[in-house]
Amino acid sequence: MLYSSYRDCGKALRVKPEDRRHDIVETLVEVGSASLEDLARRFGVSKMTIHRDLDELEKEGLLRKMRGGATIESSGQFESDFRYRARLAAEEKRRIACRAAQFLEPGMSVMVDDGSTSQNLVPFLIEKRPLSVITNNLAVIVGLSGVSGIELITLGGTYSRKFNGFFGVLTLSALENLRADVVLLSSSAIEGRTAFHQDQEVLEVKRRMITSSARRYLMVDHEKFGRTALHLMSNLDVFDGVVTTRALPQSKARALMEQGIKLYFAEEE
Repeated sequence: MLYSSYRDCGKALRVKPEDRRHDIVETLVEVGSASLEDLARRFGVSKMTIHRDLDELEKEGLLRKMRGGATIESSGQFESDFRYRARLAAEEKRRIACRAAQFLEPGMSVMVDDGSTSQNLVPFLIEKRPLSVITNNLAVIVGLSGVSGIELITLGGTYSRKFNGFFGVLTLSALENLRADVVLLSSSAIEGRTAFHQDQEVLEVKRRMITSSARRYLMVDHEKFGRTALHLMSNLDVFDGVVTTRALPQSKARALMEQGIKLYFAEEE
């Protein structure tokens, strides 16, 4: 096994390539983007070594290379690590989650997806007890585990560290046999009256949740509007409402409402 070295607290450390690649992702979670030069200096290796590391990490879908470096920021074909997304518009997402939870009543069953907005639902779901909560979101699973009054139904599947959730054939199979009163989910991009997502496997779980629920609400912070992504998720008219905030420009809000899309604003609780 080949090792490289870099310095930490004044000491040279011998590091496996896989460990260095893990640390590269952790660095990008913190800073968003970095140049080859910065990464090479940080980890004490050559730019060619970093270049190879970035190639491997890009193949795994953990970052995207750009000219002279790499980034973990979203694009039309790439979705960010959930930890990076969780820090973006964090307070807005919390308020959106609070507003979306108002569609729930004690005794209901609710599906919750993997989104970074969705993990903010945990305290508001607890307030609505008793509830049956069906989810593939590990943050929600951890937050609700052992909470009295919450019947927690976890969806099996393959764990994705990038999305902090479970996906794949087992997840879809479980959803085929479940029905919920309400689904609360998110989307990474909305263009016009259509929601999109970058990852096909994530998308399939969201679509199945939509079809498995009687009422559907989409939670979207204002920065997601006016963006598109690789895969079409759904037209907005399949949702009983789209939950956002007044940070959404009035022109975009008006255009959607004129097309019959019901908007709910976090400020109007």
